[in-house]
Amino acid sequence: MSDGLVKILDGNTFVVSDERGDIEASLTDPTGLFSFDTRFLSRWVLTIDGERLNSLSVDDLQYFAARFFLVPGTGTVYVDSKLSVIRQREVGGGFQEQLTILNHDTKPARLTVRVGAGCDFADLFEVKDALAKKGSYYARAAKGGLVLGYERDTFKRETQISASSTAKADENGLTFTVKLEPHGSWETRLNVATVLSSHEVGGAVIVAKRRSWASMERGLQRWVEQAPRVECKWEPLRSTYRRSLVDLAALRFSPPVAGGKSLPAAGLPWFMTMFGRDSIFTSLQALPFTPELAATTLRVLGSWQGSGLDDFRDEDPGRILHEMRYGEMTAFEERPHSPYYGSVDATPLYVVLLDEYERWTGDRKLVRDLEHEARAALAWIDTYADLQGNGYIWYRRRNETSGLENQCWKDSWDSISYRDGRLPGFPRATCELQGYAYDAKVRGARLARVVWKDLELADRLEREAADLKRRFNRDFWVEEDEYFALALDTDGKQVDALSSNNGHLLWSGIVDKSKAKAVARHLLGPRLFSGWGVRTLAEGEARYNPIGYHVGTVWPFDNSFIAWGLRNYDFKEEAARIAAGILDAAEFFDGRLPEAFGGYERNVTKYPVQYPTACSPQAWSTGTPLLLLRTMLGLNPQGEYLVVDPALPATIGQLELLDIPGRWGRIDAFGRGRVEVRP
Repeated sequence: MSDGLVKILDGNTFVVSDERGDIEASLTDPTGLFSFDTRFLSRWVLTIDGERLNSLSVDDLQYFAARFFLVPGTGTVYVDSKLSVIRQREVGGGFQEQLTILNHDTKPARLTVRVGAGCDFADLFEVKDALAKKGSYYARAAKGGLVLGYERDTFKRETQISASSTAKADENGLTFTVKLEPHGSWETRLNVATVLSSHEVGGAVIVAKRRSWASMERGLQRWVEQAPRVECKWEPLRSTYRRSLVDLAALRFSPPVAGGKSLPAAGLPWFMTMFGRDSIFTSLQALPFTPELAATTLRVLGSWQGSGLDDFRDEDPGRILHEMRYGEMTAFEERPHSPYYGSVDATPLYVVLLDEYERWTGDRKLVRDLEHEARAALAWIDTYADLQGNGYIWYRRRNETSGLENQCWKDSWDSISYRDGRLPGFPRATCELQGYAYDAKVRGARLARVVWKDLELADRLEREAADLKRRFNRDFWVEEDEYFALALDTDGKQVDALSSNNGHLLWSGIVDKSKAKAVARHLLGPRLFSGWGVRTLAEGEARYNPIGYHVGTVWPFDNSFIAWGLRNYDFKEEAARIAAGILDAAEFFDGRLPEAFGGYERNVTKYPVQYPTACSPQAWSTGTPLLLLRTMLGLNPQGEYLVVDPALPATIGQLELLDIPGRWGRIDAFGRGRVEVRP
């Protein structure tokens, strides 16, 4: 499936163009060259003798490179062209483009080649919200090059364009006069550099450092070689796994505080930065494959942990950040993302990741290094998150202007509703948050007992977890229909819609065993399970919409944690059914699962229906096949050993996951598909 756009990326720098390689962005269109939340090119158009070119094909060379094969316009019916053009583009510290023109005629050719360039320097929030700029622009043509710039007080951004061949530069681009001999060729290399200079980087001027194709290739090769190897008779799984590893490499982002190490950026185009929740979930998914991502995520999020009370940023002591941005609107405090703390799940999930990381790797040094941060996160749950004083995590934004209204992972405006479609007031206590808090307390108790040697804290956390579990199973359980309510409202009444959040409760372990079978039945029942995956909101609920962002679509990441939760309660076949549906869907998306896709019933669609604005690649969707491999093979660290308990869909056949890293060194896992699944 293709949206007609070509995307290449490296960390938080990316280029989105059409299939000709051209960029013509409107204010609300997320195409162009972006870096550090600013668009550095909004226009990049190639013409020959004043004519636009037509695309013949596009080669997806690597996540950071693409090649475009073009010809001049030939009208409605193709006539053999006497010229062809190859544009090879690489991203990495801005981007570079090798432009080659081939003359296929027996006669010489004289051409005027023009690269039109322009930039609106839009902040990514301005693109999303169609906001006007407040600063001033400048353009400066130099010998053979062009500088495009934007200034607002101390905030400055520049795009520097140069070419390896002689060009005439003006404020709108570069022009080349080209003479081609019969069957001859001409080429030039265009370089686009991004420059940051502003008070948020201490007044320093930062020119993005260019990385060579060879070094990026070597880095990718090392990344893939260090990951476990998949051997499988079902080829789509092998290709999906490879795509996941490559996309995860593409999404690696090294913020200034990371010391050159990387964590996952959330997703292209809107979320190419550090998100607490997304980075944690992705690190959990990838832990058996690339544990270094988890270590960096824990250290970086710990370094930005909240230390005071700030209503504008929704900051509390101990709270883990939601989102970090570097653009103009953040610099001038028109948005609170420097960083913004408006999520309530990232903080308990931080403790969950720290414990799971230690269970896999045995790295107790990191657990000791981050003891203060983990204790502060645990304290936040009871001190600042319990807005109603009843032992549950609640949320209500303090920044009423630009803060997030819904601070759980389903953060769209209409995602939390009663069965009849009404929206509850604030504060809200969604069910999965209580599961995360329970899990954090259980895992925090283990760390306190085993690593920090604080038995008093361990005993207290275990008591609190047991009490939370007892109250939760009483207060959130919809007795008549046997599932857990989506949330509690301000009055303590159940927000009684049936949702996929029930699967996260299984993952957290907060569900009483006596209730687990009913929960699993709902998750695989016709109202929630589409055949491709579990819908975010059940069919039949008033706000159900199969193409609504959080109200009926299928989210691959959501399904991966639901499958993990089902395995935790020994529902092996049910987990295999979810894995089979999601992996079947991945095949239709060429191995790259999007952020979300339509929740239509599988028996009425031959393929999963695309969600129009889904991010792709997106970190926790990229991590989904990795976690599904873990759940299908039943991988679970127990002390110094890795337990393997496979339950695979029969369609997969033989599966081998080789060289799994962990505290045991490297180990192999094997399984054979024996679970018969039906859509």
